[in-house]
Formats: sequence, structure tokens, C-alpha cells
Amino acid sequence: MTTGFTVIRDTTPAAEIPRGAVVAMGNFDGVHLGHRAVIDAALRMGRAHGKPALAVTFEPHPRSFFSPNSPQFRLSDETNKLRLLAATGLAGAVVMTFDKARAGTSAQDFIHHDLIGRLGVSGIAVGYDFHFGKGRAGSPSLLVSEGPRLGIEVDVQAHVDIEERPVSSSAIRMALAEGQIDEATAMLGGPWFVSGAVIHGDKRGRDLGYPTANIRLDKNCSLKHGIYAVRVGRGAERFDGVASFGRRPTFDNGAPLLEVFLFDFKGDLYGNVIDVAFIGFIRDELKFDSIDALIRQMDDDSARARARLAAAPDAFPKLGVIG
Repeated sequence: MTTGFTVIRDTTPAAEIPRGAVVAMGNFDGVHLGHRAVIDAALRMGRAHGKPALAVTFEPHPRSFFSPNSPQFRLSDETNKLRLLAATGLAGAVVMTFDKARAGTSAQDFIHHDLIGRLGVSGIAVGYDFHFGKGRAGSPSLLVSEGPRLGIEVDVQAHVDIEERPVSSSAIRMALAEGQIDEATAMLGGPWFVSGAVIHGDKRGRDLGYPTANIRLDKNCSLKHGIYAVRVGRGAERFDGVASFGRRPTFDNGAPLLEVFLFDFKGDLYGNVIDVAFIGFIRDELKFDSIDALIRQMDDDSARARARLAAAPDAFPKLGVIG
């Protein structure tokens, strides 16, 4: 696990920003294999230059700024994005606030003011489809053309394909929405996960013999409703389990909720923040005619989840320490 990962923000004093760093630029939602190719390019460049390598990313996600009324399923919130970036070998991340002022900054001003003036970058790595600046006028080709004049090395990474399909955050969102967990995992380079504080529920699972740790996910989460084999992290601890994400049609058909049953666990998780990694899809969410039928199905779900997890004993996202 990487330590010493520094987060630089707009308010960070200039004296605390390492000059001459190499940067990997992107939104990095999910930190998938395509993103990691850009990050690896920055790491190689940093080693060649004898300089630290940093990620440059934006919060909130620009799409949220430009389309505030359009739901956006984020693969990783800001904290989890930074935890994923911290595990890549990068020395830190520059988190730039994406607001009206930044949206109106020209590509040339962004290069000269932010990248050169504030960060003093010596190298830049980007993906083939990364754009920046007002009207998305900034492009990889602009960086390539400007780099030699400014004394900055530029590396543009081509798309990464899996079975002739380009890896992208959009493709991963679509896979998760269809319950295609294996496909999402392949594109991410590890299991997709969510984090949240365990909240009190209606205690119905306890009466059924399946007490659950409940987490309310972001309202824009488009994960397919159904039953999943999951691995849960609480700090350095790991637990196997089975989870339901959905509206509980047998009972109340309420707001979507993630309910996680941890195998062979005894204890109180209320208020704890846990990570839930999705290892496999078991079945669609169903409505049952009786409690007995539901319990029989839950027994079968648990057995199938145990078998799926036994086949993936080390499956868990690689997460680093922020700060």
C-alpha cells in the first residue's frame, strides 16, 4: 500500500507544490486500465526525469458542472478516486476545482497559468481523447505541438482495448447497469467498489437469519438491482459476503438500498465506514410469495456467493493511503 500520497488543491500554498513534476491528466473516474496506461506513462517519464509524478484531476466532475440536472453515475467519488490513485505509485494528486472560472479558462491559459506557472511541469501524459479548456479546445495534439516550444515532454496514450472493445468509464457504467460484473472488473483492472457508513435498517434481515449491514448509495448509482457476491473491507480486515441491491419488492419496494450479509461475522458495524467490492452477479432481484421461499432462495444465494468468492480469494481493489 502506497503511503505519503499528497493532495494539492487550489488553496495549497505555492511553496508546498513540488516544481518540475510530471503529470498525468484526466478525470480518472474509476481509475480503469485506460487511465492506468496514462499514469504508467507519467511514472516512466518521472523516473527518466528524476521528478515526482502526479495526477491532475478535476472536482466536481466537469459533466456534473455542465449538466447539473442530468443524473451521472460516478464510478468513484472523490475520496475513492484518490485512494485508487494513491495505490498506483504516483506521489500525489492535484485536485483542481471545476467551476465557472475554470470552465471559462482557455486552453492556452490553462497550459501557461496552471501547468507551467503554478505547477512548473516538466512532462505531461494524457489519453488520446482528453480535452480541456474553454469549449474543450485543448487537445492532445495541442499539447504535442506546444510541448517542444515550452520544453515539456508530452506522451499521448492510445485507447486500451479488451477483446477489441475500448476501455472507458462509460463502458464500465453500462456493464454495471447490466450486471456484467466480470466485464466491469476486467476493464477496471480490479473489482468495482463502493464505500459508505453502515446505517440502521428495519432489522428484517435479522429475523430472517440474515442480519445485514446497510449502505445508502448515491442516488445516481445505476448498478443493476440484484444479488451479488461481495468482499467487504473494514480498514485492513476483509470479509466475504452476499449483498442485495434494490428495492426489496417482497416487502416495501422502497428506495434502493445496499444490504450486505457478512459470512461468519459477529459484531456491530453500525456507524462503521466499509468498502464493498462486487465480485460476481448471482441473480436478478425477485419478489417472493412467502417468507419461506425467500429464505430458501437466500440460502442458495449464499452458497453460490461462497463458491464465487472461493474462486477469487484475493479479489479486492488496491487502495492507497491519502495524506
